[in-house]
Amino acid sequence: MLWPHETCQHPRSETPRPSLRRRRTGGEPEPPSPGGSGRTRRLPAGPAPTEQSITAERGPFATAQTTVDGPTFKSGTAYYPTDTSQGTFGAVVVSPGFVTPEALISWYGPRLASQGFVVLTLETNSGFDQPDDRATQMLNALDYLVQSSSVRTRIDPNRLAVMGHSMGGGGSLKASESRPSLKAAVPLMPWSNDKTWQTDRVPTMIIGAENDAIASPASHAEVFYNSLTAAPEKAYVELRGADHNVALGSNVTIAKYSIAWLKRFVDEDVRYEQFLCPAPVPNTQISEYRNTCPTG
Repeated sequence: MLWPHETCQHPRSETPRPSLRRRRTGGEPEPPSPGGSGRTRRLPAGPAPTEQSITAERGPFATAQTTVDGPTFKSGTAYYPTDTSQGTFGAVVVSPGFVTPEALISWYGPRLASQGFVVLTLETNSGFDQPDDRATQMLNALDYLVQSSSVRTRIDPNRLAVMGHSMGGGGSLKASESRPSLKAAVPLMPWSNDKTWQTDRVPTMIIGAENDAIASPASHAEVFYNSLTAAPEKAYVELRGADHNVALGSNVTIAKYSIAWLKRFVDEDVRYEQFLCPAPVPNTQISEYRNTCPTG
């Protein structure tokens, strides 16, 4: 399939809006939700993060992996922390893009799992699957992880997220729109014919590439970000000088901000806000950063 060349839009500034959540520390109790139980927040897993720890190739948790064959998706690899002393972990499913095998996104597995997540890197039913198909498979994979997999006892079923590259990124937007109970979504260089995500209510970080000729930010990532008007929090990171395939190999900037977003919203670990707010200024790695800043 030939992708049309698209041009990149110049960066624009955005005024951060107030957060919907008041900042708390460690194990401070969460106030009762309307009609809820008033249960306390789960204590953060892992040591306090630093720039060194969040950009390291491996985080503080030792990991293991197992191959899975799902009844409603082709296959995948589950990566998980071996430590069971800190309770259960959030789970993330990562989808590849158009005609891209799981092997090219496999680096996310140990990178994220070593920071305290159960991660499934997905092999889609077909390389030609469209974003909606990938969304269905990601949600099916999350259900499989929680309900049937050999790692299900390690997972908190109330802390789930999706992540994907290209059409997998478009699929992660569709998955989060379809299942608002998800805690976070991280689309990477997302591609989709659907440009309107006004009903998506999941905290979403979109990572785009400045020189992407397949899913240009001007036609995809930035359009998607602007349309996320119902998301309680959102962020847009644009990688300077990068192309569409930058996400298919180990990348410190992608890892850093993906981990920070997932820890902040899947784990509700406010210690990671330091990497998100105040917004990073453009530098040699980032050409643009916009967000609503999850602080208040």
